[in-house]
Amino acid sequence: MHIDILTLFPEMFPPVFDASILQKAQDKQKFTYNLVDFRQYTENKHHKVDDYPYGGGAGMVLSAQPVFDAVAALKENDSQGKTRIILMCPQGERYTQKKAENLAQEDHLIFICGHYEGYDERIREHLVTDEISIGDYVLTGGELGAMVVVDSIVRLLPDVLGNDDSAPKDSFSTGLLEHPHYTRPADFRGMKVPEVLLSGNHAHIESWRRKESLRRTYLRRRDLLDLQQLTEVDKQFIEEIRNEKK
Repeated sequence: MHIDILTLFPEMFPPVFDASILQKAQDKQKFTYNLVDFRQYTENKHHKVDDYPYGGGAGMVLSAQPVFDAVAALKENDSQGKTRIILMCPQGERYTQKKAENLAQEDHLIFICGHYEGYDERIREHLVTDEISIGDYVLTGGELGAMVVVDSIVRLLPDVLGNDDSAPKDSFSTGLLEHPHYTRPADFRGMKVPEVLLSGNHAHIESWRRKESLRRTYLRRRDLLDLQQLTEVDKQFIEEIRNEKK
């Protein structure tokens, strides 16, 4: 996968992208990235990339020209039009694990990180393929949101995590929150690991993990259960969890 990021602040990205799992992914040649300061594409003699909004109002609006031209340059070799162009925007689609899994199937992504009051609407209407919001709040720019999205995508690429079973069992990948985890020692200051995890009985362990995943989802994100096709065993587990709370 190759990822291009249009930003006025390219210096924000290397400390995040060149560390931890993202750096390991680059070392394994699973993804590459390119930072583009789209100010370099402006035709404005003062190198401006924004202007006052038509009709008045507070703030400045990013101009269409430098963004369109920067994207055109990056898509020069995309004869089949397969590149996904993602606008980071508070008005966009709420980002989810399912969206991350969808984007992880692509070969080329372009992220547009805005600043100031907003974008010229023609960018939204005629250029981008996806608009993404990482939550119902507003940041000073799209850079931090793009970092979050890229991290969530790259970790899903084959062999990035080193264990192909890790990502499919993450919270939200199954539609439920993930079950609790424990490691050694089995008894830490009187706080003990559940006996079932020490039993070696894999069927019992999987049953415990499923119930605990349902428990955590029921207690913390009950709305997610409405989207699940629950088995009869799941329904029995949930009934037991309800009775525990009475």
